[in-house]
Amino acid sequence: MTWKHPSSPVTKKFKVQRSAAKVMATVFWDAKGVILLDILPQGQCINAARYCSTLDHLKKAIRRKRPGLLRRGVVLQHDNATPHSANLTQQWLQRYGWEILPHPAHSPDLAPSDFHLFGPLKRHLGGMAFET
Repeated sequence: MTWKHPSSPVTKKFKVQRSAAKVMATVFWDAKGVILLDILPQGQCINAARYCSTLDHLKKAIRRKRPGLLRRGVVLQHDNATPHSANLTQQWLQRYGWEILPHPAHSPDLAPSDFHLFGPLKRHLGGMAFET
């Protein structure tokens, strides 16, 4: 029980809402659209082994969605974050002859590719439901 003066304003009760869970995704795309959207399971983090596994999935997706691209050569743009610059990742990229177009980590600028990503990504994600 709470004591208050009769002229005191009524105390508002707020409902507590769960905040939306965050989803970590790695997106690989080209001028034609999204090639691979890799959703990181909740509670996991990206390390070199996980990133190389994602690159394996990307290679399969390229073979399926962009026939001939693997023969012509793949150019990735990613920053120098630890999973990208780790020896394991560098060995993977070297083994398959993929070229890297660098972009500084934690740059305040969007990578030029990111600027053009949001429209195709929105179309690709349209109608998808994510579990939290």
